[in-house]
Amino acid sequence: MYVVIMAGGSGTRFWPRSRKDMPKQLLRIVGDSTMIQQTYDRIKDLTDPGKILIITGENLREPIQQQLPEVPNENIIAEPIGRNTAPCIALAASIIKSRSSDPKETMIVLPSDHLVNPKDEFQMVLKAAVAYAIQTSMLVTLGIKPLYAETGYGYIQLGDRDSAENKINIFKVKTFAEKPNTETAKRFIESGDFYWNSGIFVWTIDRILTEFEKQMPDLYDYIPFLIEHAGTQQMDQAIEKVYGSVKSESIDYGIMENAKDVAVAESLFAWNDVGSWEAVYKLAAKDKNKNVILEGMPFFVDSNNNLFYSESKKLIAAIDIENIVCVETKDAILLCKKDKSQRVKNIVDRLKIKDMDSYL
Repeated sequence: MYVVIMAGGSGTRFWPRSRKDMPKQLLRIVGDSTMIQQTYDRIKDLTDPGKILIITGENLREPIQQQLPEVPNENIIAEPIGRNTAPCIALAASIIKSRSSDPKETMIVLPSDHLVNPKDEFQMVLKAAVAYAIQTSMLVTLGIKPLYAETGYGYIQLGDRDSAENKINIFKVKTFAEKPNTETAKRFIESGDFYWNSGIFVWTIDRILTEFEKQMPDLYDYIPFLIEHAGTQQMDQAIEKVYGSVKSESIDYGIMENAKDVAVAESLFAWNDVGSWEAVYKLAAKDKNKNVILEGMPFFVDSNNNLFYSESKKLIAAIDIENIVCVETKDAILLCKKDKSQRVKNIVDRLKIKDMDSYL
């Protein structure tokens, strides 16, 4: 069993803390360790460190090596440019195929920056999904039983129950749904047969390569080339050549939404993609006035339901402030309404347009 951790994101919604050379997955956002360290800790018991691959950017390879010294350096693979999840997964599958001739070799794919608890329940679902994928050759995704009508997640509609591997229910997928508006999300929840799409996948290598051949032939054409050069001194140059030619595409759109024989493993553990400062607020401990102080010295007068972070640990004084995010770093200050924190990435987009790279 191989595990692939996708760690190439830039974490733009966590600006100004998250920067291109120290993005969200390398930061301590929730808890005492970084997001990628928490992700590694959740899966390290499932397989040997030599079978854990991390796909990231060239600028993040060294910091990840420092944070995860247990992972062999050759297993931290650098993409020369971000091309979304489909090329990332094709690259990882090619490397695994070059190392294993087992037709039932499996591959777990997961993001590096999600919060999952408890670990044992998470591992139980993954083990059931692996056993099912080996038995059926189906593509499996983990579906999170929703707690509320979230508009920031994609959804999966459950079909008939197909199996109960180790007491984990596995259903055939009826359809995938993009991020809905509020009313649609409410209807999804009321129906009882829509789950959040976690972005965590399980399949055999042969099955996912077959899907690339069927659905993304332009990308699949490069896979034999990647397999041939995997593990050689020319691997980085081969990856650079491929990434200079393939288009950016998500695995959901490129493969999952149109594939046949797709299943969803019911996941009842606590899960959050920690996708905004508002999400951090919901997860963090709060004072009696429901303020969250991540760093800094608070001094509040009639202020409630706020999140504050000061990298310099400056005194933060607030008077009659509610539902605000305030994040201070050495060169930037973010102020926004808590429920608008998803739009922080728009600031990053504007900084790029204005060539203000020092703030990225």
